[in-house]
Amino acid sequence: MLFHVRMDVTIPPGLDVTDRVAAEKARALELQRAGVWVHLWRIVGRYSNFSVFDVASNDELHGILSALPLYPFMRIEITPLATHPSELAAQ
Repeated sequence: MLFHVRMDVTIPPGLDVTDRVAAEKARALELQRAGVWVHLWRIVGRYSNFSVFDVASNDELHGILSALPLYPFMRIEITPLATHPSELAAQ
């Protein structure tokens, strides 16, 4: 199942999250190498991203997102995706 995920991160002023940021990057790279975090794009000018995840279920996605080190500081919007009949790969 494919999901479009927007993550907006808001760190409280004065909070040192250096270790969390490093752990977040390591986890993101691990999930990308595993083929779960399929795409990851920065939203220009924001501490935000658009991502595409390929997982087996809603529960799996929830588990992945809620385990991210920066999760306590995220606002997340999720949209399930389906193949569009006009996509080249669908032809």
